[in-house]
Amino acid sequence: MQHFPILELSSAPADSQPLLEASLKNSGRIPNLFAVMAAAPGLLAGYQELHQLVMQNSFNATEKTVVWQTINQEHGCHYCVPAHSAIAAMLKVDPAIDQALRQQQALPEPLNALRHFTLLMVRQRGQVSEDDVETFLAAGYQPRQVLEIIQMLAQKVMSNYTNHLAKTPLDDMFKVFV
Repeated sequence: MQHFPILELSSAPADSQPLLEASLKNSGRIPNLFAVMAAAPGLLAGYQELHQLVMQNSFNATEKTVVWQTINQEHGCHYCVPAHSAIAAMLKVDPAIDQALRQQQALPEPLNALRHFTLLMVRQRGQVSEDDVETFLAAGYQPRQVLEIIQMLAQKVMSNYTNHLAKTPLDDMFKVFV
C-alpha cells in the first residue's frame, strides 16, 4: 500500500495548491518531492521557505553543494543525491566537486574541512567539541556558518526523511545524475 502518493495539483489539499502552482509557474514543473510533501501543507510550505532562506545564507554555491551532498550521502537519500547533482550543475558548480562528494573522495581545502565538519554535525547530532569548532573556524569559516550548517541540515532532514518514507520516484530530469 502506498501511504505517500505523488499528488497532482487537483488532488492536493487546498493549502498546498498555491505552493504547487508557484513551483509550476517558477520552474515549469512540480518536483515529485513537492508532490509528496503536498499531503502535509505545513511541511511543503516550511521546506520551500527554508530552501529560500538557505539560498540566501553566506555559503557560495560550491559550499552549499558540499553541505547538501555530504548530508544527502550520509543519510543515503536516493532522491536528493541526484537532485542536488542537477542543482549543482544549474548553479555551475565544478562537476569534479560533486563527483568527489558522491564518491566520498577528498576535496581541496577548505571544502574538505567543510565536509568534515558537516559530517561531524550529522553524526554527532550537533554535539561537536570546541576543538572541532576551532578547527572548522581555522579553515577560514565563520561562527555564522556553523549555524548555517544547522539550517541546511534541518532542510535536508525534511527532504531526506520524506524521500525515505515515500520512496519518492526520481524526476526524469534527475535520472541523468544517477
